[in-house]
Amino acid sequence: MTSGMRFPLTSKALVDEQEFLDIVDQLRVAIPEEIRQAKRVNLEKEKVIERAQTEADRILVAAQEQAALMLKDNEIMKTAAELAQAKVDEAEKQAEEIRAGADAYAMDVLIGLENELNRLLAQIRKGRATLEKSMAESKASATQTEAAASPGARSSIGRSTGGSRVSPNLPEIDDLSLS
Repeated sequence: MTSGMRFPLTSKALVDEQEFLDIVDQLRVAIPEEIRQAKRVNLEKEKVIERAQTEADRILVAAQEQAALMLKDNEIMKTAAELAQAKVDEAEKQAEEIRAGADAYAMDVLIGLENELNRLLAQIRKGRATLEKSMAESKASATQTEAAASPGARSSIGRSTGGSRVSPNLPEIDDLSLS
């Protein structure tokens, strides 16, 4: 886009269509990769939570077994119950910390992905606006040139292009697949 030929005394540039389409193709490839990365992060989060739950269950079973062995004496039973509860509380605290960390990590990745997608979408919109403006100016220039050459020829211009402001060779932004 930066290598386009500039029109003198204006901020307009003629953009190479193939280069523009190559950039759009690169965006089509990059966006699905970002989505796959977000899915991997979400899957990893689920695995971490699952491991934390398994560890919490293992600690709980160990605490219960330890408590059962200490049932012989009332004082020992009270101590065992307190110890078991402390271990359960510790396991639940660790599981919650792991869940919170996984959630925070997933949120950070998703926010980064959202920012990147917004940046890419802004670039696409800017490119489309520049291209549409350039096309409108080219059409207006051609209309003025033709109107100056022959008054009757002007009416055929609008019909020949169908009044479309977008080249039929360029895909609409809504046509881009995000999956």
